[in-house]
Amino acid sequence: MDPFATAHPGAAFDAYEPAARERAALRTPWTPEDGPLPALYVSHGAPPLFDDAEWMTRLGEWADRLPTPEAILIVSAHWESAPLTLSSAEAGTPLVYDFGGFAERFYRMTYATPDATALAARIAATLPDGQPVHTSRRGLDHGAWVPLKVMYPLGDVPVLQMSLPTEDPDRLLAIGTRLRELRSEGVLVIGSGFMTHGLPFLSREMLAGQETPGWTGDFDAWAAEALDRSDLETLHRFRDAPGMPYAHPTAEHFVPLFVTLGAATDPEGPVTTTIDGTMWGLSRRSLQVA
Repeated sequence: MDPFATAHPGAAFDAYEPAARERAALRTPWTPEDGPLPALYVSHGAPPLFDDAEWMTRLGEWADRLPTPEAILIVSAHWESAPLTLSSAEAGTPLVYDFGGFAERFYRMTYATPDATALAARIAATLPDGQPVHTSRRGLDHGAWVPLKVMYPLGDVPVLQMSLPTEDPDRLLAIGTRLRELRSEGVLVIGSGFMTHGLPFLSREMLAGQETPGWTGDFDAWAAEALDRSDLETLHRFRDAPGMPYAHPTAEHFVPLFVTLGAATDPEGPVTTTIDGTMWGLSRRSLQVA
């Protein structure tokens, strides 16, 4: 039996969405008096997130605690491309259904967001001359639209996705640093990955939530401790962390964290964990920085 299969795929989202839309409509829009928005690192989830009521609730409550941003810039593990490139800024940007083997319903979902041309121009002006910004007609991949559909269900905030041009922590921190000033303009900067992502090593029992692999617990505990200490030096050495290489056979789901940390007012300042626990045997640790 497929551990991802459900009798009514996305039924939890159907139950979640009406109240979430009502709450989202009551959120207070960001104003300069609110000060800079935090920067987030979100363990994003694939379409089965729409079948996890508890995780959706926590994502939605997280967004409820924040002013509604003027715009959102998100860096997803699912778009590795150099030079640095932005998704389409046109209103109603299409989605990229970059997953396979799930219910047909998930390939028909939409998330039409407003025009983001002004944000694209602002990002291009923010990054240094030596970091050219390319534009594309690419839509939002599931590392962007799946969590945002839960957090901002009205789809009324302009969204741009930025490619992940490197896996080098120092370069990603530098990009985040350049993006920092956007937070004071009401832009929510999000790094979207997964705190552990050892999909090739998951058993059927792990995918069904009946067992958590030791490497997930080992890596998550290591990351949590380093984040609590704001220990960037240790985080840079993630390839030598406990639980590796099983926790991250490839690095793209961990390294968006460095964009988030770079966008912090103080990259070595305090980190607030907003979501913990596991899904499918993977750590869904998510956090924000001021």
